[in-house]
Amino acid sequence: MKRAFDLLASVVGLILLAPVLLAIAWLVSRTSAGGPLFVQTRLGRSEKPFLCYKFRTMAEGAPVAGSHEVESYWVTPIGRRLRKLKLDELPQLVNVLRGDMSLVGPRPCLPSQVDVIEARRVRNIFSIRPGITGIAQLSSIDMSTPDRLAEADHYYLKNRSFVGDIQIIFKTVFGGGAGDRTNNS
Repeated sequence: MKRAFDLLASVVGLILLAPVLLAIAWLVSRTSAGGPLFVQTRLGRSEKPFLCYKFRTMAEGAPVAGSHEVESYWVTPIGRRLRKLKLDELPQLVNVLRGDMSLVGPRPCLPSQVDVIEARRVRNIFSIRPGITGIAQLSSIDMSTPDRLAEADHYYLKNRSFVGDIQIIFKTVFGGGAGDRTNNS
């Protein structure tokens, strides 16, 4: 049922949000050098690498690292707004459609985030698809605290339900969580 909902919601979302996606892509391209999308390898279910899509929120040439490891001056002015509103995540609807991700689940980590990977392995977090949003994001827990993050992800793993996922989606859409923070934000 979860996968069927993910497929339906991602198709409908991509169709209904197409004008918004195009407008954001245009704004990102017009306000800073570089393309509108940021594509990065992340780890998915069973630790399988996949290409994760986001709207680019950092200046061209920013270091390849987790958001919490990057200085805030790399984030563009439009990128700050996109992050605050969580609109930078919208291209991940393509990842959901492809089956790389789910709407709700643990956020996918970078292959270089060894502490996060180890903490998640211990708690079997890689047994489910990563998500665009999840309990950790609503609790403002990010990858800078691997054990705390893995505990939140484990709680989701053990208690997930369709109704719970719908609640997490609504809380995210209506402003829950702080979004990605940077090293000095």
